[in-house]
Amino acid sequence: MTILVENRAGYRVITLNRPERLNALTAKMASALTEALGAAEADPECRALLLTGAGRGFCAGQDLTAIADARPAEIAALLEQYNPLIRRLRALSIPIVCAVNGVAAGAGANLALACDIVLAARSASFVQAFTRIGLVPDCGGTWFLPRLVGAARARALAILAEPLPAETAAEWGLIWQAVADEELMPNAETLAGRLATQATAAVALTKRALDASESNTLDAQLDLERDLQAKAAQSLDFAEGLRAFLDKRPPVFGKTRS
Repeated sequence: MTILVENRAGYRVITLNRPERLNALTAKMASALTEALGAAEADPECRALLLTGAGRGFCAGQDLTAIADARPAEIAALLEQYNPLIRRLRALSIPIVCAVNGVAAGAGANLALACDIVLAARSASFVQAFTRIGLVPDCGGTWFLPRLVGAARARALAILAEPLPAETAAEWGLIWQAVADEELMPNAETLAGRLATQATAAVALTKRALDASESNTLDAQLDLERDLQAKAAQSLDFAEGLRAFLDKRPPVFGKTRS
């Protein structure tokens, strides 16, 4: 199986599982991952996701052996398989932690950047490898990079296609944290477990607000915050959070999404 799914207490671990190919993507694999995301979101007991890769790499991007004989139109058509996956990741109502355990290259790098919180092993690296083979960054790379690291760094990363070490990626704001290799999965699992106990309705609405801020004016964003706050205030999570604050105790949010 190219995608492995493991249920944990309150969250699921999804693992890219082609370690012999550094988890390089195929259209079939992208479809299986999209399906796994949908199944997780449909499960009310799944309150967070952890995405990682099997073996010594996170994802080497598109499996080039699968497109060696493809015509130009067929290569472009691949994005009809990958674009829905990126959209699904960004639109998911539950938070996604990504644990980058090795190289994240090309579409694999942008798959990681589509997640909400990205941790990486210090030995990991991110590389927009597309121009090395005469292609253009895809899977959202040209959208994510300028917003995360600024225009100058985005252009250099995309055009030069040089690997960016995980620690530099964290310093630049491309990812959340770089951690010691042996601490990656324990830290990622702790974080996913923590997210699984948080106010899921508020997290989902926060994700919507942050995504909208990319294109909204300040006035439009203030209006959106007002509307989303009204929705959040109607949730059982808010009722519990307020009660816990007044009682001076930690909140205990529901085991299923509200």
